[in-house]
Amino acid sequence: MDQRIAIVTGAARGIGAAIAQRLARDGFAVAVLDQNAATDTVDTITTAGGTALAVEADVTVTEQVDAAVAEVAERLGPPTVLVNNAGITRDNLIFKMADDDWDAVIGVHLRGAFLMSRAVQRYQTEQRYGRIVNLSSTSALGNRGQANYATAKAGLQGFTKTLAIELGRFGVTVNAIAPGFIETDMTAATAERLGMSFADFKAGIAAGVPVGRVGQPEDIAATAAFLVSAEAGYVSGQVIYVAGGPTD
Repeated sequence: MDQRIAIVTGAARGIGAAIAQRLARDGFAVAVLDQNAATDTVDTITTAGGTALAVEADVTVTEQVDAAVAEVAERLGPPTVLVNNAGITRDNLIFKMADDDWDAVIGVHLRGAFLMSRAVQRYQTEQRYGRIVNLSSTSALGNRGQANYATAKAGLQGFTKTLAIELGRFGVTVNAIAPGFIETDMTAATAERLGMSFADFKAGIAAGVPVGRVGQPEDIAATAAFLVSAEAGYVSGQVIYVAGGPTD
């Protein structure tokens, strides 16, 4: 693994920011890709002595994705690691869900992961080495009010397994992480939508988690750090649930 160049999408905050920061601590030069400039994440990395580059792109737009990946290759080097983390929620029950709510969620999660993976694999296969990690979710198992999100996250699991088959002979592994409840701005917004304080919401979730707490972005970052490591070279096509206990 001569080139330690990583791209993390949706890395302006939350899980993506935590993954970017962890990979930087592990010695990667990290491209922090987000629809809006992720300067806070980059500043945190560079202040700690790491190397990071902020790249703006909408992961659903082919031209922006291709240009962003080309910029990373030019300024940092050919990317060997891709973490497809970018995601949004537009929760609602099926009879209330608008077309745009469905299309937006499917677009960011599935089209975004497809476009990013297609662009990055060109560099990975040339180098005959690479790691792709897709962020799924326990919601892939089904979750009330999240028909769009659950479908997207389940789709990412099939996408993961297919890419693992296609890219394995080039030395590229592809895995997915399926987080349970993680304390982020996104889950705080869910609590607000439900009319609950975030503290009460987290307490209710933690009561049903075997380890007795909710997850933190750093929990997911630690799993991602293993999956992108050289030591994980025989782990591919897997979905790892990081949820504090067994999943159904």
